[in-house]
Amino acid sequence: MKKKIIPTLVAIVLIIIIAGIAFGEDFMERIHYSSERVDLDDYFDVAGNQLAIVLQDEIVEEKALLRDGRCYFDLATVSKYFGEGFYLDEKEGCLLYSTLTDVYSVKLGGSLVKDIFYADMALEEDGAQGEGQDEGQDTGEVRTEELGYAAAFVERKVLYIAADYIERYMDCTAELFDLHVQVYTRWEGRYLDSVMEDTALRLEGDPKSGILCDLLEEAEVEILTPGEEWSLVKTEDSLIGYVENKKLKDLSGEEEGAPGTGRYEEAPEHDFAAPEYTSLSMDGKVVLGFHSIGSKKGNATLDEMLAGAEGMNVIAPTWFGLEDEEGGFYSYASSDYVTKAHGAGIQVWGVWDDFNHNLENQSDDDVLAVLASTASRQKLVKEIVKTALEVGLDGINIDFERVTQENGTHFVQFLRELSILCRKNHLFLSVDNYVPYDYRAHYGIDVQGLVADYVIIMGYDEHWHSSGDPGSVASIGYVRDGISRAVEKVPAEKVVNALPFYTRVWKSDSAVTDETLSIRNTKEYLETHNVTPQWDEETCQNYASWTEGETLYQIWIEDEESIAVKLNVMSAQNIGGAAVWRLGFGTPQIWEQIRAYAAR
Repeated sequence: MKKKIIPTLVAIVLIIIIAGIAFGEDFMERIHYSSERVDLDDYFDVAGNQLAIVLQDEIVEEKALLRDGRCYFDLATVSKYFGEGFYLDEKEGCLLYSTLTDVYSVKLGGSLVKDIFYADMALEEDGAQGEGQDEGQDTGEVRTEELGYAAAFVERKVLYIAADYIERYMDCTAELFDLHVQVYTRWEGRYLDSVMEDTALRLEGDPKSGILCDLLEEAEVEILTPGEEWSLVKTEDSLIGYVENKKLKDLSGEEEGAPGTGRYEEAPEHDFAAPEYTSLSMDGKVVLGFHSIGSKKGNATLDEMLAGAEGMNVIAPTWFGLEDEEGGFYSYASSDYVTKAHGAGIQVWGVWDDFNHNLENQSDDDVLAVLASTASRQKLVKEIVKTALEVGLDGINIDFERVTQENGTHFVQFLRELSILCRKNHLFLSVDNYVPYDYRAHYGIDVQGLVADYVIIMGYDEHWHSSGDPGSVASIGYVRDGISRAVEKVPAEKVVNALPFYTRVWKSDSAVTDETLSIRNTKEYLETHNVTPQWDEETCQNYASWTEGETLYQIWIEDEESIAVKLNVMSAQNIGGAAVWRLGFGTPQIWEQIRAYAAR
């Protein structure tokens, strides 16, 4: 009888012990593990109709808005995280987005999208169908699409754009949840694991930390950062917090017998087709000469300019300039000039500027105001390209030097739209720029690197006329820095450095004045003043100073030696070529140096 009782007692004791252990673990867990739940409004730091933004695997400080069941991002957030391209026309109350071939417009608060960049924007006389035009589409037809939701709106002077509308044009996805939106702008593989039993996702890797949500058995989580006891994970609804490793199949070691990092999953397929900007390019390096023309009579000097510029393959006459806020412009263009240049094997890129009208008329007119209106800006774009085709130009050069912070966005949009027409009509588009220091970021040199064929850096006027600040026009450090800054934002093969064919004599007495000399007449000037310059290693220029009476004269000279050093720097950076300001100021020796540079 005793023999039968003992095993029964042992079994009962074991059951009690096991139950006690289980109860003890549960009891200890209740004692040591917090049951306090985190307020998700506080976790996401949102209120009202705000939405937190989870970008990849991080909650960023910016917020989105929920309206009519849709997510909206403000323009600054879009530009920061998604990309550039959206443009707000406040005057006409519309939002624009430019692609390679079209410009799409939607009224603020509206849902009808219009392709306003004309089905017939190939303006060539042969009537060739423009890129992007549907076969059989009527010339001039405006394509429209009804979205079924408001693409954008303004609230408290802030522009908001629908996530769905952004996804049409940019490589991103946005999944909406109750209090947040999960945003992806890149797609990578990830590590996943499964929960072995019901547990909690906690704010921190600590049993006393608050609970973000409950995780049921078999729930799948993404492993962000594995830890020794707790791991940072993200749930399927994009809550980010901590789970104990012992609750996870792979990290606990239950699946493979030793702790792991989770099950690897390849990046999901993503079928967005990112635009591939196409550009025209010269055979070999660009060698461009600016031909300064102040009236139609100036066209008669073409033969002289061609004769003195051996190796030049592009001539850029300063033919066009804005005159008013409606897009009016003057023109000195001549088709005979173009024909003669072509006969010499040289392309012609007509220059458009925004300053000569003001200088000639001593006016402060804001001619760039034309760019702030979509209607007037696109009228100007069409006129520029139409004029170029009528004259027979090979390209267009934009030399807008009065762009301010306020009109920078309008200028960049102008370049986007102009590039579309140039691309459709096989015209080179080049843009002139000051050395791209940060305070000139509003010129959008990074966008120019996408939409323009060549970005010309005016590597001169380090010390400029009437500045009252004696110094070099273009020291080698200034030139090198300008090129280096440009190639950080623009493909090197698109960058062209413009060389100065002039220098300045600075005169300091009771005031500082200056006189401009061409390279061609600098030597004679120095001989007249009986001055012998000495090489300055810092600027890589010949330098001279002397006094006449009470006046101190200083000159940092541009000559064959200084230009040679600049060309070596340009060659080392392997940029797209050289430009010169201006034709008629150089010497045969310097043109031979440039020709040799282009042949390297």
